[in-house]
Formats: sequence, structure tokens, C-alpha cells
Amino acid sequence: MRRQQGMRLDDRYVPYLQMAGLYHLARLNDRWFRLDEALVSAFVERWRPETHTFHMPFGECTLTLQDVAYQLGLPVDGHYVSGCLSEFHIYIQGGRPAWETFGECPEGVNDETVRRYARAYIMMLLGTQLFADKSGNRIHIRWLPYVARLEEMGTYSWGSATLAWLYRCMCRVANRHVVKWLGYNPSSSEKGPRVQMWRLRIDRLQDREVVHPEALEPWHMALWRSVTSLIYFAVIEWHKIDRVDDEAREGDGEGVVGGPPSS
Repeated sequence: MRRQQGMRLDDRYVPYLQMAGLYHLARLNDRWFRLDEALVSAFVERWRPETHTFHMPFGECTLTLQDVAYQLGLPVDGHYVSGCLSEFHIYIQGGRPAWETFGECPEGVNDETVRRYARAYIMMLLGTQLFADKSGNRIHIRWLPYVARLEEMGTYSWGSATLAWLYRCMCRVANRHVVKWLGYNPSSSEKGPRVQMWRLRIDRLQDREVVHPEALEPWHMALWRSVTSLIYFAVIEWHKIDRVDDEAREGDGEGVVGGPPSS
């Protein structure tokens, strides 16, 4: 499907987004999703792939399951996001992958047409907001089996899959041989002064400015403090919360976030 980053959130999509567990993400996308390349570059310089943490002046910090649950409203418990796309041939036309362009959903169309546009909007969210890559105008067809079963999408751990993909991308761009990510080259960009500004601001950070007090309250779910594997198709990364949270070492246990269905 051709990528339509400007595809507008239509009120008719809301029931399907709620069903998929992605409505909060859709509202954020409609209001303020932006990429600050200079800020990201400054943080990438402090990323350590071996620990999945940022090395800060006051110690280590990282992005956690709690962050994706609180900020993006994504479910962190459920089935893992993985699998193999079967019947690949039905998505091929004339020896090439089939694609379709979606824009605004026409007025007065039937429910099935609205559902089809809602599926396209969900694919846009997945391909451009949660699992972005260097592709400029296409979304992977791996999402077709998921959007074909909208009623089941809310049972998947989209939060853990998103975090696994983010960890993997951060590790890749932190590699000193990588000089360009998502079309942005920090070494040759005019945003160089802004990168230096963010470096200075990060150097001056103190821990009380990073960790919200509520995040330290005991009533938070143990799942967010678990040392666990995060799964996104072939990507498997570790949620090493024990490196940045002493309390996590005291017995929240280990497991797999986004595991198979319970029997």
C-alpha cells in the first residue's frame, strides 16, 4: 500500500481503532507526531547497544514498557507480533506486489467500505508511526493478516513489539558505520547547531528531571518492571529494566512479554 502519512483520522474509523487497541495512538498521530532529528541524534550518541540504555551524566536510563504503555497507550500484554505471511501469491499481480492508494474515505459509503479504509489507516499507523523504516512510500504487506482480523488485533502486545523494533533501530544507527537513518544524515545536516544545543541540555540533566515521580509508585504493574524478551517478527530484544531500576532486581520475575495464547 502506498504510504499516506497525511491520511486524516475519520470518526468512522474510531470503533475499529478501539477494537485494535490503537485509538490513543491514532489521536496522537492526528495531533502532534513530529520527528526532531537533532534531539534523536544527540540521544543516539549516548545509546549503548549491549545494554539498551542511554549513558547519562547521572547514570543509565532507557525506554521501557511503561513508556510505551503510558505515552502511546499501547497494550503491553498479549500475543507476540510475529509469524510468516502465507499465501503470498494472492498479493502479487503480474509478477510484482500489488498496491493500492488510499486517501479520504468518501461520504455516504457502506460499512464494508468504511472498514476497508479503516484497515488502510491502521496499516498507515503501523508502518509509519510504530514500525517506520527507510521506505519512502510503501508499507509492508506483513500487516495484511492482522488487519484482516480486526477483532483480534487488540489481543496482541503492540507495546512490546514497538519497543523491540525501537531497540533494534537504535542499535543499528548507533553503529559507527551507519551515517544515515530514515533519510536524515546528521553529519551533513544544517541542524548541526541544534544537535550541539541538545547535547548541552542532556549534559545538564539531573535524574529528577527524567523520571516522573508517579513512575516510582509501587502500584505500577509488575509487567513493566520485568526483565523479559521483546518480540517483533524476527527481532528479539531484551527489556533490561534491571539496569536502570534497582527495585526490579528484588523479584518481579522474568518472562516473555507478548507470548503465545494461554491454554
